[in-house]
Amino acid sequence: MIPTYRKQFNHEFSPEKYGQLKEILKEKSGVEPSFRISESPMFLTKKFETQLLDASESIIDQIKALPPENLQKAIPENCRVPNDTDQPHFFTIDFGICRGANGEIEPQLIELQAFPSLYAFQRIFEDTFCEIYPFLSEIRNKMPDETFKNYLKELIVGNEDPENVILLEIFPEKQKTAIDFVLTEKLLGIKTVCLTKIKKDGKKLFYDNNGRLTEIKRIYNRVIFDELDKIPNLNTEFDFREDVDVTWVTHPNWFFKISKFLLPLLQHQFVPKSYFLHEFPEDENLDNFVLKPLFSFAGSGVNLNPTKEITKAIEDKENYILQRKVQYEPVFEDIHGDFSKAEIRLLYIWRENDERPILLENLGRMTKAAMVNVDFNKKDAIWIGSSNAFLRKNNFKTDIQWKKARLFRSLKRKEILQEEEIYCPCGSKYFYGSFSSGVHSPLFF
Repeated sequence: MIPTYRKQFNHEFSPEKYGQLKEILKEKSGVEPSFRISESPMFLTKKFETQLLDASESIIDQIKALPPENLQKAIPENCRVPNDTDQPHFFTIDFGICRGANGEIEPQLIELQAFPSLYAFQRIFEDTFCEIYPFLSEIRNKMPDETFKNYLKELIVGNEDPENVILLEIFPEKQKTAIDFVLTEKLLGIKTVCLTKIKKDGKKLFYDNNGRLTEIKRIYNRVIFDELDKIPNLNTEFDFREDVDVTWVTHPNWFFKISKFLLPLLQHQFVPKSYFLHEFPEDENLDNFVLKPLFSFAGSGVNLNPTKEITKAIEDKENYILQRKVQYEPVFEDIHGDFSKAEIRLLYIWRENDERPILLENLGRMTKAAMVNVDFNKKDAIWIGSSNAFLRKNNFKTDIQWKKARLFRSLKRKEILQEEEIYCPCGSKYFYGSFSSGVHSPLFF
């Protein structure tokens, strides 16, 4: 979407450099990525970035305005975990890169989650792209490595000794995201532990730390709780639904509360209209909608072409939504002149005392298949798989205009009490102002 950078990248690209990219990722982590790595990053314009941020800020506003009891309705009773929190620690938003009705390229919301994504991996992925293609450094995320590390350390480790903090997963060595687990261990000094290895004594949890039973005080949770029931003969000492003396990062209930459950409740020009299946209006055309289960992960259970016969056969209609189809636009040209479609995921963290989340990184997914998900990239092609978005450097005039719009819309001239320096994944430094209302919002780019 930025012709200058696309032209230069395609000119410099070679299969040897792609092999080098994957080899460096393997060297840095010690494991090979078990998902496909795209040969190419994504280049996005300042206008597109502004649209992403505006839609995201509106979505955050709307979620914060929802009564807590509404969010509680999203949690299945058999999946409810004690000691819920007021807000999640992680917040991710997926947008398709689409062509709108006016013919313009624009983001369209696909889904959102309060569940950690590949935070550690994406940082290393971006670094590695810049090592292989040095010109990318001029448009990369300018957040210093130490700042990035400190954000995640404060969020995940908190004030605890890293040995009392674990990354929890079920059979982590078999997960496609294992490379992120290893990089998180290297970044934060914590251990990855399988749920089956957790020991329980009263309300306390422990793990074997090199032959020494060590108490667990904080859990960086990567387990998709509702999928545990699908694993046959799973034996564990600890059940998520038990009341235990640990801090969840993030609490498992948020996997349900911020999910596709919210899509019918959100409104914005970049949010496609969605309905719960049992509330789908008769005057809508089913052909214009995609059928999605509320709590599926990685695109599982999605039906791109639902029929009345299929929807009528579903018994638990309240656990499905119909989301208006969007037109993914192939805009990322490869070296052969073919084009890929893509999604971008914005990776936020939400510190416990902050009113709003902070945007740390992004994750891209490129495809030439019908669905934009690394699991559906079966076609033998290039420019497909996991990627990273690079955004054009800021234009001062545009940023000032954006700053004023956001400031007046969200904060209405409230008195600034203090400022905190933040770095945005677009590659710019800005500040969060702390206001008398306790609200944090972008002020100065």
